[in-house]
Amino acid sequence: MALFGKIENLETPGDNIKEDMETEKVKVLIIGSGPAGYTAAIYAARANLSPVMYEGMQPGGQLTTTTEVENFPGYPKGITGPEMMTDLKEQAARFGTDIRFGYASGADFSQRPFKVTVDANKVIEAESVIIATGATAKYLGLEDEQKYAGSGVSACATCDGFFYRGKTVGVVGGGDTAAEEAMYLAGLAEKVYLIVRRDELRASKVMQQRVIDTPNIEILWKHQTLGLFGNGVVEGATLVKNKGEEDEEEVKVEMDGFFLAIGHSPNSDIFKDYLNTDDVGYIQTEANTSKTNVEGVFACGDVMDNQYRQAITAAGSGCKAAMDAERFLSEQ
Repeated sequence: MALFGKIENLETPGDNIKEDMETEKVKVLIIGSGPAGYTAAIYAARANLSPVMYEGMQPGGQLTTTTEVENFPGYPKGITGPEMMTDLKEQAARFGTDIRFGYASGADFSQRPFKVTVDANKVIEAESVIIATGATAKYLGLEDEQKYAGSGVSACATCDGFFYRGKTVGVVGGGDTAAEEAMYLAGLAEKVYLIVRRDELRASKVMQQRVIDTPNIEILWKHQTLGLFGNGVVEGATLVKNKGEEDEEEVKVEMDGFFLAIGHSPNSDIFKDYLNTDDVGYIQTEANTSKTNVEGVFACGDVMDNQYRQAITAAGSGCKAAMDAERFLSEQ
């Protein structure tokens, strides 16, 4: 589910704003939470910018669905995703960030102050905006994906692959992302099944060859996932082979982890009328900055990062966004 839904944007200042709609003026508005949003809030608050944050429908973002986080510096024994997000939230609040539950439902960046509609019933007028709405991993839509979330189902091999050392895992997808995830997991797991819906890979020729040449990767051609099974944790997947053909058959494959690698959807829909995005929807920023094409609007975290999508890189970009916003406001 997207955390920030697409609702009709405010075409010009005043349009689609009801006369009785509450309006509030702020200096810095942070849209979204997670490592990027909370870090931006920490830096903005310490710079006396009095930031107001709306966390979105899933406060803390994707990391709240992750069990153990072992690759974030400063936690030698690891920490759960929800615990880490609680720590970051408390740190942001400690320095004075006004953290609120709510979601951005519309935006007008045509002029300053920028207008952002919250919960479809309130308008925030902001001198600067930091967008940290993240990206949503694409899932197959199976009930079992929710059932085993954090218990064998993952959409990030780099985040969770370490927990499957010496085990058997499955990766769903046929593009470059799936090939890269399979290759990464092959260096950790004993066996990797690459579950491909078609009879060919969509990945680049180089990545295809690398996958084929990796001895502990087995490609399951023309397989689609029907469901997962296991007692509390994933123990295997139920697949259908050659669906719709005469030799269609249902098979069960034992595996300890099930990784989705079918892409992400950046939560940027409500900003697309004003901000430059790539073909997928990731907000484009100036090189080495968080600056968008609209002066005073900044983007950080997974909503603008289609390469790394890690907690630590998101946090770093949140720092940059707050510093860019502070410099922008000081020049006004």
